[in-house]
Amino acid sequence: MRWTPGGESSNVEDRRGSSGGGGGFGGIHLGIGGTVIVLVLSLIFHRNLFTLLGDGGGAPATTTASGDAAPPASESPQEHKEVQFVSFVLDDAQQTWAAILPKEGATYHDAKLVLFRGGVQSGCGQAETAMGPFYCPLDEKLYIDLGFYDELRDKFGAPGEFAQAYVLAHELGHHVQHLEGIDAQMRKLQKQHPDQANELSVRLELQADCYAGVWGHSTQQRQLLDPGDIQSGLQAAASVGDDRLQKMSTGHVSPDSFTHGTSAQRESWFKKGFDSGDPKACDTFSSNAA
Repeated sequence: MRWTPGGESSNVEDRRGSSGGGGGFGGIHLGIGGTVIVLVLSLIFHRNLFTLLGDGGGAPATTTASGDAAPPASESPQEHKEVQFVSFVLDDAQQTWAAILPKEGATYHDAKLVLFRGGVQSGCGQAETAMGPFYCPLDEKLYIDLGFYDELRDKFGAPGEFAQAYVLAHELGHHVQHLEGIDAQMRKLQKQHPDQANELSVRLELQADCYAGVWGHSTQQRQLLDPGDIQSGLQAAASVGDDRLQKMSTGHVSPDSFTHGTSAQRESWFKKGFDSGDPKACDTFSSNAA
């Protein structure tokens, strides 16, 4: 991507120097690692453990276990650049949605991005690095351990800055859904129709992929993309499909346990948002959309 390294975003909370506390996982939109973990446990115990994650709860977010301000984080030159990059992506994407969302009849306000290492206490409870990046609607914050980007490149085969940007843009897509009230509607429907809980989760995740594509479209319009960036984004979306993750972790595929969508679906909806640049094209909840 074409971006100029600068300072750290005012919307970044750096908790890399603190340790996480305890708590539950209610309300968290699971990242890649967390999806794999819960998926494996669901297959082992023959129970859909994803349904336990649907409701909010947990303790309020804290900076450290004692409540004191976190000490400054030590970082490598690579981490320093990554902090500047995620700051750029966060601010750019939020500025884009601040311009788009009022046209959709909603008001946008910024989310915070929390950087952590190992574990973190979020408004949705305790979370670990293995869960991958996630969004918590209860405190309206995105959470990421920057070490995940190494895993994205080495384990999931999705290198490049635009692949990293896609991850943040997807989680920010959940913030947009939250502001639109879509996530609350989805949770209500899941309670009313528990047999459709997984399908509704898939539709929510695919819409967040499409919203990530909407932001990607804006970067293309402003000539911020280098050759190969589009393919990098599509590759990142495809690399985290439920079918691919299940094959990697268990050796077989169980479609009934899908919660995020297949590789083909995730790539397709990201591309739909990227090609159109229109949130209206991201209606994954319409009949047969997914």
